Amino acid sequence: MIDTENKGARLLDMYERLSHGEVISKKELAEIYGVTVKTIQRDIDELRAYLAEKSLQGDRGTIEYSPAKKGYRLIRSTYEHLNHKEILALAKILLESRALEPGELHTILDKLTATCIEKDRTTVEDIIKNETFYYVPLHHKKKLLDPLWDLSLAIQKQEILHIRYIRQDGVERHHDVKPVAILFSEFYFYLVAFKEEETEFPTIFRVDRIKDMESTGNAFHIPYADRFKDGEFRKRVQFMYPGPLRRVKFTYSGPSVEAVLDRLPTAQILEEKDGVYTIVAEAYGIGIDMWLGSQGDKVKVIQ
Repeated sequence: MIDTENKGARLLDMYERLSHGEVISKKELAEIYGVTVKTIQRDIDELRAYLAEKSLQGDRGTIEYSPAKKGYRLIRSTYEHLNHKEILALAKILLESRALEPGELHTILDKLTATCIEKDRTTVEDIIKNETFYYVPLHHKKKLLDPLWDLSLAIQKQEILHIRYIRQDGVERHHDVKPVAILFSEFYFYLVAFKEEETEFPTIFRVDRIKDMESTGNAFHIPYADRFKDGEFRKRVQFMYPGPLRRVKFTYSGPSVEAVLDRLPTAQILEEKDGVYTIVAEAYGIGIDMWLGSQGDKVKVIQ
């Protein structure tokens, strides 16, 4: 409940509305606060003066009148708050990925929806309510935000880490690794790193299977020109199986060649004849063989 007699509370409420993307009307606010339209205009002028002062510090927000929307809105030249459509899209991605345990997921969703103006927040929460209630986490049930952050810092600082890792078969291994990237694929986050004893190809570790990690106190150096290009690597690795870079040629006769091109970002169509496409793609390791094999008689490998 806003203390309408308190000018400071009124200004803060107006600024919060503007910051969340709301278009404010002088007449409507005057009725809400129980003051005159002239008082609201003076409040807007004071907020404009405050923002003009802040602009000298790099925050260049301005309050402008929109004739189309018949109200005032906050315009930021450097950034905008997420709107309700963007928040909904991010919430759906988080829910569908199933990557986070419920506690971490709900905390993020609550913070995202809290940035919406009230009417949009209610709509977004209603849209994702059912999916949130029936959210099914992955079996490892591990909190990941802290290790993802710690690994990212180690990558940034180029620190050699000692990790205790539990393989899929339950065997425990210890490794000194040079971390170079974090990727996400098929429900899981992965650390891409070079083992100290292996330098030709990186090893991929599932982050949730890293039980402990600590800095060795040593650093490694990769020249900028030779830095690991995680975007290029991600385009060429399937199911997170690393290995030598290969060039695979195959034919596809299924119903959607678009799905093939989306699945294999490096894929190129060489020719099409009678609904059969000849395609070539680059990929690391054997993951691409697993995917091609899953397509049954719709795919025939040529080389």
